[in-house]
Amino acid sequence: MSEITLTPDSRPLGKSGLMASPIAWGMWRFGHGSVAEGRALVDAAFAAGVTLFDTADIYGFDGSGGFGDAEALLGRIFAEAPGLRERMVLATKGGIMPPLPYDQSRAYLMSALEASLKRLRVSEVDLYQIHRPDLLAHPQEVARALDDMVTAGKVRAVGVSNFTPAQTRAIASFLTVPLASHQPEYSPLHLEPIENGLLDLAMELDLAVLAWSPLGGGRIGAPEDDRARRVAAALDVVGAKFGVSRAAVAYAWTMAHPARPIPIVGTQNVQRIAEIGEVYKVRWSRQDWYDVLVASRGERMP
Repeated sequence: MSEITLTPDSRPLGKSGLMASPIAWGMWRFGHGSVAEGRALVDAAFAAGVTLFDTADIYGFDGSGGFGDAEALLGRIFAEAPGLRERMVLATKGGIMPPLPYDQSRAYLMSALEASLKRLRVSEVDLYQIHRPDLLAHPQEVARALDDMVTAGKVRAVGVSNFTPAQTRAIASFLTVPLASHQPEYSPLHLEPIENGLLDLAMELDLAVLAWSPLGGGRIGAPEDDRARRVAAALDVVGAKFGVSRAAVAYAWTMAHPARPIPIVGTQNVQRIAEIGEVYKVRWSRQDWYDVLVASRGERMP
């Protein structure tokens, strides 16, 4: 019986020409520590084979302040060690501006990019994504802003995050540069990208899929309901076969889909970041992979 194997080789970021690691490290909870603490996390990610680093202007925001804190901390790290920037594929996002909550007018997006570059202390980011769709923005206007960012030499590739398949197709149709990526929530406990056709669209359009919350917001590590416990048990069967953690199996399950999703690991723990490489020990049989899917759905395959 054929097996699905995962390799640490870099892979194309859509049609952008950029090459990225099969696993990314995310900065949703980054921004509250010191430069030394932040640098330790970045170094741990590099040591684990990560080259794709994902942040956003809203990361570090706790609802009462701190907008831009994650970018600003990374910028201070770059100032102390500028060589780090050249070793990574740097991705950020914009389009959320509390308390609006969303603004994807061209004027706002251009100003948001400039603010991100200033906080990061860089002249260019590799990937700029629209964080969540603004229902009051015409996709043509959003696409024009993204095109202009690339033309200005301030962004190398563009993408979207949390867009529906229809919204993704619409913005792609208005862009003059290829849409490089889509960043949806995707895990063994969040199957929407499989069920709404997003992963199929990604394969059709050659989009990199950057999967946020691949551990189900912590529910895979600490299951609190029957569904999460079923999934955890199915993952543990595979973990026992290969001697790896449940988290590593969950990442590997996400990566096994032919759309080749890139899980964004959000842990801010150096030791857990170091465990990222365990995913490459996992070899999926179709039976094992589907067993996790069935555990999540709570019903047999048709």
